[in-house]
Amino acid sequence: MHPPAWSSVDHYENFPVASVLMPAPLRPAVIALYRFARFADDLADEGTLTDGERLDALAQLDRALCEPSPQAPAVVLHLYPLIEQHALPMDQLRALLDAFAQDVRVHRYRDREQLLDYCRRSANPVGRLVLRLFNADSSECVQLSDHICSALQLINFLQDVSVDWRKGRVYLPQDALHMTGSGDHDIEQAAAGAPLPPALQRAIRGELEFARQMLAAGAPLIRRVPWRLSLELRAIIAGGQRIIDRIARAQHDVFRHRPTLGWRDAPALLGLAIVPPRFRPSGPPAP
Repeated sequence: MHPPAWSSVDHYENFPVASVLMPAPLRPAVIALYRFARFADDLADEGTLTDGERLDALAQLDRALCEPSPQAPAVVLHLYPLIEQHALPMDQLRALLDAFAQDVRVHRYRDREQLLDYCRRSANPVGRLVLRLFNADSSECVQLSDHICSALQLINFLQDVSVDWRKGRVYLPQDALHMTGSGDHDIEQAAAGAPLPPALQRAIRGELEFARQMLAAGAPLIRRVPWRLSLELRAIIAGGQRIIDRIARAQHDVFRHRPTLGWRDAPALLGLAIVPPRFRPSGPPAP
């Protein structure tokens, strides 16, 4: 893993693998989960496999997960004892595989609810698995964690509109694009270097505000989990908020100004982690 403590707000760099805040007894499980997710995500995204080969490989990984075998890939072999030791929910591990398979099959999302359904399988399992490791997976904590993880996924989509376009994918809701008078043509033009069309700018602004509200809705989790996990969450939320702020300052032009975080952001992130911003919403935003 490259960036620590989920601060990059990137897809599976969202595991707090390298953070010294993670209790030592839990680090092997977190590392194993990260490697499993990274391996599966690469099956869906990297290399020269056909779509059919990608789906077959993910299906084989799912079978290896469900039917323990000494011939299973190393990333699954390492998980077997940890699943039993920590009572990790198998359905959440399989949900990740289902989301990766969906990436291969589905390249457009009708509306926000359809996109959030994807997030429930692509992002929310990460938070739920970490909560399980800390024995903090009450229904209330799970709900709050889901808000944070979905928000981070949505923020990542906004960071990577151009990157995803080159893969033939659009993770902006189609109805939100159409409502502003935008669509694939505007994304194509902006990705090719044209000025950001005002209609597409409005669509991105609306989705960014929704992600901000979703992140805010999950923020109370920092007061409901063990203190070391709370520190991790403060860093996670700070990173997400920092990316949101940068997108907004760039006038939502994520094509020319893809926001990333680095060591120069450390002071601002530390400040946001110590004194989180006062979010306006008190509950989850409506989809």
